Amino acid sequence: MNTSTPLSVFDDPQLLDWLERASAADLDDLPFGVIGFDAQGLVQRYNRFESNAALFAVSTVLGQHVFVELAPCLNNYLVATRFEDAAAAGEPLDAVMPYVLTFRMRPTRVRLRLLSSPQAAHRYILVDRRGGAQ
Repeated sequence: MNTSTPLSVFDDPQLLDWLERASAADLDDLPFGVIGFDAQGLVQRYNRFESNAALFAVSTVLGQHVFVELAPCLNNYLVATRFEDAAAAGEPLDAVMPYVLTFRMRPTRVRLRLLSSPQAAHRYILVDRRGGAQ
């Protein structure tokens, strides 16, 4: 993986490390949605792809609670609880799953990737709308 250019591989095993180093412009170059949030659940990183797809302006999303204000459709045992469990156990999380988004839109099939690590400053939900039908 080339760390100097934007990464476009949703499944890359080094993606979390790259995301942590990436600038906002690098995130905007990705062909999938990126939602990065801190340990309190507050959105700190949100890329242009996700903003355009979800119809939420980046400026209004930053600082919102990811599972309460931004995406309550992810506040369940499949997504939110997995981040909580990984943090409580001090373990990394890297899980890919099919999912159906339902908040503020017609049901939309996507593929989610959940990423976190005890060493990382942010936790990430990646949203691949191209892979949702798989």
